[in-house]
Amino acid sequence: MFRQLSAVLLTVLFSCLSLVSQASVLDTLPSDSKVRLFAIHGSNTIGEELAPNLLQKWFRDAGLSQVRIEPTGVENERLISGRHEKLRTRVEVLVAAHGSGTGYRSLLDGSGDIAASSRPIKDKEYDLLKPVADMRSFATEHVVAIDGLAVIVHPDNPISELSVDQIAAIFSGAVQDWSELGGFRGAIHLHARDDKSGTWDSFKSMVLDDQPLAANALRYESTAELSDAVAAQPGAIGFVGLSSVRSAKAIAVYDGTSRAMLPNKLTVATEDYALARRLFLYTRAQVKPAVEEFIQFALADAGQQIVADTGFVSQEVMAVLPEFYHELPQEFRQLTEDAQRLTLNFRFEQGSARLDNKGLKDLQRLVRYLEAQPQAELVLVGFGDPKKTENRSQLLSKLRAMSVRRELVREGIYPQASVGFGDDLLVASVEGEDGRLKNRRVEVWVRTPGAQIAPPATQPVMNNLAGAE
Repeated sequence: MFRQLSAVLLTVLFSCLSLVSQASVLDTLPSDSKVRLFAIHGSNTIGEELAPNLLQKWFRDAGLSQVRIEPTGVENERLISGRHEKLRTRVEVLVAAHGSGTGYRSLLDGSGDIAASSRPIKDKEYDLLKPVADMRSFATEHVVAIDGLAVIVHPDNPISELSVDQIAAIFSGAVQDWSELGGFRGAIHLHARDDKSGTWDSFKSMVLDDQPLAANALRYESTAELSDAVAAQPGAIGFVGLSSVRSAKAIAVYDGTSRAMLPNKLTVATEDYALARRLFLYTRAQVKPAVEEFIQFALADAGQQIVADTGFVSQEVMAVLPEFYHELPQEFRQLTEDAQRLTLNFRFEQGSARLDNKGLKDLQRLVRYLEAQPQAELVLVGFGDPKKTENRSQLLSKLRAMSVRRELVREGIYPQASVGFGDDLLVASVEGEDGRLKNRRVEVWVRTPGAQIAPPATQPVMNNLAGAE
């Protein structure tokens, strides 16, 4: 009862604060004029559809009329605008989608207020922006959506799965014919994003590492153009964000000894899928009121619905019955019997038991979810990477689950169980630090008496989400 009452009070408080912020932004605008609220620079993956869609919904919810997208005359730049009828003022936001790196530079030179990025900030960018803000703090780094790099081929290609290493060999030029991978005899034609794209940066980091891209690869600034080119060429292969799979065929991907997974709502939302990635909005420490209001909107339920409608995976917490497979330990099967898995994983800062920024936000989302499910029985399952001994790996994985449990107890929520399974069920290679960090996770399972169990989440996410075309 206390938890439910607290949730109601917090909802009312946040609603009131949102209204105050909205009024302060709109009421101080000059009348009979045109006002640019702020500028978003960076990722084409975010700027092509997601940012404009979020801005249009935000404007409409604020009561603006004549909301539309206007060209600027510059390729991949648009103005999203609306009219404040009472003040007779036109309000606009610039979205300049020239690649993630340009977003960070805009924060540095002052031309942008929000940096949209389809990859985490690099160390050198972080160092350059230190005079502006700590760009890895909870106040400045915001995960707006989860995306996945879908590896796509022509719909008639018989290849259904590839390892990360095989994909690297293809795009580096080491493998040049499909017959070398068990497919038909024919040349492989490469299609890749351009150097300014965060999608390319993510692919290079997650797949190619230090290997160069083959010189004969065709390069694109637009994800949609790349996908359409792959779908039209039988020997083609490319990589895109999930919202841009379009008419091409996505294949299952595995990393190291992990299971091959197609990107679906569960595998991408939990970041278990080998090529899942976070989409970020970065801001300065001190921001304009309109920027603060927009960020809060994008992270809230209304904004996350737009994320889903646009073809990405939202961070709304949902219960899903996953696809079980024979590799699952018997104890794990017994623990999760008649339970559903939630569409989030808790992950941690490097070398720390502290939740990362997304984990801190997801903790708030989980609390709200459980307030609406007071009968739910919660099970926390920790995993990790291999250590010198199996016992140590299992101990560390249980400590991670206990760390999440302590945070929940502070909110008045008491999980039924908190266990660790060590390095069972790896989701990434253990050869690099990124993979080890990905394996260090806490899954969340719920068992609700009398609840209907949803079907397994086995369908590719791009076939389920509105806006994927």
